[in-house]
Amino acid sequence: MSDPQVRHPTVEEVLAEAQAVIPRFTPAEARDAVAAGAILVDIRPLEQRLRDGLVPGATVVERNVLEWRLDPASEWRVPNLARRDVPVILICNEGYQTSLAALTLRRLGVDAGDVVGGVQAWKEAGLPLSPAHRR
Repeated sequence: MSDPQVRHPTVEEVLAEAQAVIPRFTPAEARDAVAAGAILVDIRPLEQRLRDGLVPGATVVERNVLEWRLDPASEWRVPNLARRDVPVILICNEGYQTSLAALTLRRLGVDAGDVVGGVQAWKEAGLPLSPAHRR
């Protein structure tokens, strides 16, 4: 049970903390970082990918399994993604989930950041998206 005397941070405070310490990329900066070798990971659920499309070059790892797939020490890791030697840039719908997720990945030793504004900012920047399909 939580101690009522202890002040716990709000989600907005935790988000601000995350965004103050993780690398944050504009959509154009993310595109350029991927061209230079960074890994782009799309953590959006299928419904959002179907609605807005796929970011070219992004690997889809849904949020609910992200840490297990990207932690180099996890038995459920994806070897080409679970690396500490390559920057990982996360993208979600609007850039909030990824800020929190990137902070967690950084605690696991992954060089993780996110795209400010997510896919919505990507679209507004006029960057390409390709149609997503159900499998």
